[in-house]
Amino acid sequence: MASTDFKDYYALLGVSKSATVEEIKKAFRKLAVKHHPDRNPGDKAAEERFKEISEAYEVLSDKEKRQKYDQFGQYWKQAGAGATGGWPQGNGGVNVGDFDFSQYGNFDEFINELLGRFSTPGGPRGGNYTYRTNTGNPGYGEGFAQQPSGGDQTANLRLSLLEAFRGVQKRLNLGNEIIDVRIPAGAKTGSKVRIKGKGSANPYNQQRGDLYLNIELEPHSFFQFEDDNLVCEVPITPDEAVLGASIEVPTPDGQVTVKVPPGIRSGQTLRLRGKGWVHPKDGRGDQLVKIVIDTPQSLTQAEREYYEKIRDIRTYNPRNHLQRISL
Repeated sequence: MASTDFKDYYALLGVSKSATVEEIKKAFRKLAVKHHPDRNPGDKAAEERFKEISEAYEVLSDKEKRQKYDQFGQYWKQAGAGATGGWPQGNGGVNVGDFDFSQYGNFDEFINELLGRFSTPGGPRGGNYTYRTNTGNPGYGEGFAQQPSGGDQTANLRLSLLEAFRGVQKRLNLGNEIIDVRIPAGAKTGSKVRIKGKGSANPYNQQRGDLYLNIELEPHSFFQFEDDNLVCEVPITPDEAVLGASIEVPTPDGQVTVKVPPGIRSGQTLRLRGKGWVHPKDGRGDQLVKIVIDTPQSLTQAEREYYEKIRDIRTYNPRNHLQRISL
């Protein structure tokens, strides 16, 4: 005979048997907000409903419990706990039958503790969860990403190229705490800086995760990155390309004189060793100078006459090899 107190957990949460964990969590949150006793004072039916959906969520969000529930139906508890029946007493167990709601100051505290229990080793695989009824900015600033309670948090931090090259100290507002963080020299877009113990606190055990800063560099008008090298483009004139020249090139340390060899072509690269980006473990990298031959758009009469003379006496034809090209 089927148990008279068997509950259809899927029906309680209003989800299908094929619902994902995320869909189950979303349904639970919606119902929890509606039926929580704090929002329905004196309503015994709402309190009982809240207990039922909490029980349903605990089971269906746990991979092993859900598998037993799907397999054994009304006998899943006996299958999970042996002949004694009742709730399996793992690390993630929640006795909702005689749950004392008065120990919580508000709805958020209960939900965060409940979901925090699920993130313990006895809970489901898939990491920690958090729940907040407010949707405002958590107080960290632009780019802050709300993360699981009692787990790691991440935030994006934008730096100028100068700040990243030299290293910089930044003051960050975490909402309930102001901290100073030293960003070491040589950070690049994609670098991560770990700040231990400054992540979110688990309300169940008060342990805090870590805060990870994702570094993002502001675009620069002259310098770019190519792998680990600092890259720039420097224009030269046609006569400098033909005859060679000494030109001034900006580096992170200031201007340096670079010799351009005669006959250089547009697109060729000169390497300035040790003038590139800071590598925390390997010292300075190289700066790559890409040469671009810049043809003048306006000429004086004298310049035009000299270019015409060069054209008339020039023996070099860069298109000679094209005469041998055919299909």
